[in-house]
Amino acid sequence: MSTDATSGDDDLKERVTNFLRRNFPQIQMHGGSAAIQHLDRETGEVTVMLGGACSGCGISPMTIQAIKSRMVKEIPEIEVVHAETGMGGGHDDGGMSPSFPGETEGEERDGDEGPQAPF
Repeated sequence: MSTDATSGDDDLKERVTNFLRRNFPQIQMHGGSAAIQHLDRETGEVTVMLGGACSGCGISPMTIQAIKSRMVKEIPEIEVVHAETGMGGGHDDGGMSPSFPGETEGEERDGDEGPQAPF
């Protein structure tokens, strides 16, 4: 990789980092963090990992959606944004799946009735 390409990658990484700080100060204010996991200038893809208090936060899926929609609009080189909280098992699904008392992992729910009462 040439020095110019490295310089361009560093510039893009700095712009993404500044975007996160400028647009999402609430992440840090609420004890969370946002870090660039991977940045590919050629494909225009970036992976952002939300950590700290973001892991398990009920509104982190909304934060992730906002990051995804805004970043591609504000940074022309970015075409695809992947963001995770670390709670989704490596999936790009925006965080945790809802669970209910009495429900076990992988259990299929019938309809929209919710979990069975324990009595």
